[in-house]
Amino acid sequence: MTVYAYVDGPLGKMLLVGQLVPGGRTVLRSLSLPGQKGAVVVGDGWTRAPGAFEEAAGQLREYFAGERDRFDLPYAASGTEFQRRVWAALEEIPYGTTVSYGEIARRVGSPGAGVRAVGTAIGRNPLLVVRPCHRVIGADGALRGYAAGLDRKERLLGLEGVLV
Repeated sequence: MTVYAYVDGPLGKMLLVGQLVPGGRTVLRSLSLPGQKGAVVVGDGWTRAPGAFEEAAGQLREYFAGERDRFDLPYAASGTEFQRRVWAALEEIPYGTTVSYGEIARRVGSPGAGVRAVGTAIGRNPLLVVRPCHRVIGADGALRGYAAGLDRKERLLGLEGVLV
């Protein structure tokens, strides 16, 4: 069963979408921000279930309060094999640091022309904030691409103490 909830935060009302799995757990499928390019929209037959996202909402509150630097949530498997490799590399970027798209491409074994493919995979990250694609910047140190807008990317990096 697909469930969803809205959680307020400093970036706006976030839409969390998950899947109920045996044992009553919820695995997170998506976290979208208002106005995000390619944002998920609530589908027919989905069930509003704020209680299913209490753990995720609590971890998000802690993150925005500066009390959490990493998320520990179950995620639903999605994406291509290449996207999953890129997304795994995102999760290894430490809080308060940034890396370039080229560095991510190198880490996943696609240097050079693979940078564009890495950027595309990052742009399809369904778990904004919790899977920290906001920590990826241009080789020149400039902010590049963020599905929810560069102003939000800058705010997230500022929250983590990164000067941009």
